[in-house]
Amino acid sequence: MNDAISLIISMAACWLASILRKAFTDRFGGSAASRHLYNATGSLVSAIVLLIWGGFGSISTFTLLLGIAFGIITAVQQITHLKALETGSLAYTTVIISLSMLIPALSGALIWNETIGLLQVLGIVLMVACLILSVDTGKDAKKRKTTLLWLFFCVASFLCVGAIGVMQKWHQSTEFKGELNAFLVVAFLISFLYSALMYLVLRIQKKTTEKADESGKKSEEGTSVRRTVALGMMVLAGICVAANNKLNLYLSGVIDSAIFFPLVNGGGLIITTVSAFLLFREKLSRRQWIGLGTGIVAVLLLCLG
Repeated sequence: MNDAISLIISMAACWLASILRKAFTDRFGGSAASRHLYNATGSLVSAIVLLIWGGFGSISTFTLLLGIAFGIITAVQQITHLKALETGSLAYTTVIISLSMLIPALSGALIWNETIGLLQVLGIVLMVACLILSVDTGKDAKKRKTTLLWLFFCVASFLCVGAIGVMQKWHQSTEFKGELNAFLVVAFLISFLYSALMYLVLRIQKKTTEKADESGKKSEEGTSVRRTVALGMMVLAGICVAANNKLNLYLSGVIDSAIFFPLVNGGGLIITTVSAFLLFREKLSRRQWIGLGTGIVAVLLLCLG
């Protein structure tokens, strides 16, 4: 496949996964069970797609253990990301989580003796400004509380994505880098098992609560059409995540970093941000608009650095 076509497909897959994630939280989100169901279904689909695409092959103990840790962090990242989208803007959430590339950059300097350039330092400064401006300090205490809750989940997802980047870099710097597909499959299967177990526990708790309810009222189940739509969204999101991971790993090895990372991270961020306002009609305060712009510039500087 042509590299340019692969890049377009990868960016489209990343964009579509973001849109599906936001659309799902708007239509079916609102509960911990729905978030775990989304992650469990998407992770299982991603694992199946990767198995069909690249197989499994042999796997070392190192890859297995790191894959398990990677899977747990991936699951937590997905859950916190979904929670952030329930309480805040898709555009601003995407910007803050995209800034997580700072963590692998810093780890490269601390662990692998890589250098941090001036552009990255400036990007770090702007990142801090972006986080400060994200909090609406108006007189509405309820709105401010909601914004702080959203920021908490954004930062949690930010840290998880950063840790994922470090673990990927760690794995690919060892003699086991050829086991990458097995590494990803294990990670997605662990993510699936974690969320599937949490979903079952939450469903059992819910049924117990309903039985104990003296009024005898039961929560309304979604119609079959709603379930089909939700399942379709989760499956498609899983396919997109698998395609994005697989293609990015390939492209990072054949396209210069100075071109690849600004295009994938910066370009994808801008497309998602525009979509947030066109498709979901998001509104921000003037302070948050400034913070959003600052964050986009920070992401681009970190990419170029």
